Formats: sequence, structure tokens, C-alpha cells
Amino acid sequence: MTLRNMAAELNLTVVQDGYDDRTVERVYTSDMLSDVMAHAGEADVLVTIQAHKNTVAVASLSDIAAIIVCNDREIPDDMTAAAAGEGIAIFVTGMNQYQVSGELFTRLR
Repeated sequence: MTLRNMAAELNLTVVQDGYDDRTVERVYTSDMLSDVMAHAGEADVLVTIQAHKNTVAVASLSDIAAIIVCNDREIPDDMTAAAAGEGIAIFVTGMNQYQVSGELFTRLR
């Protein structure tokens, strides 16, 4: 599944759309950025409530394809700018982490 397909299927709001339409292979759900750095990887989508530019830095280090911020959290401008600079997609949803992870797990099986 590509990022654009994922966004359409889950009805995600696109916040940062300057990204390559990469293939999503896995989902990593965590709010502890040190955990994300240790365990997430290339082609993963990060599902989190962490809406700040440090999340983008961790995603960049881990070569994460996209960040999905849950619970309709507002995305600050500096996070959007950092993601644009790294080519990382940012999406927002009203769903919680459990719901998003379950939806993606089902679709990626």
C-alpha cells in the first residue's frame, strides 16, 4: 500500500504533502521517541500523539515514511516545516492509536 492509498483508505487529513509516495510495509506505534529510534525502521509508518518537531527528527533518523498523529492533535508550523525539509509525510486523524494501528494491521496483512 502506498502512502496516498493509506491516507485515502483511512480518511486521513494530509498536513505535509511534500513527500514521495512510498510503499508502507509496517506500522510502528509508540509515543516514546527513544523506543521509536531503537525499533522502527525504513518504510514504517509511525502512529503517535507526539506532535512536535522532535518526532520528525526521530522519523528522519529511522527512515520512517510517514507520521500519523492521532486524536486530532494540532500540528505546529515548525513540525510541518521540518517534515517538509525531510520529505516525511504528516497525517492527522481523529482516531486513537489503537484504531489506526488496527486498521493498518488489517490492510497490510
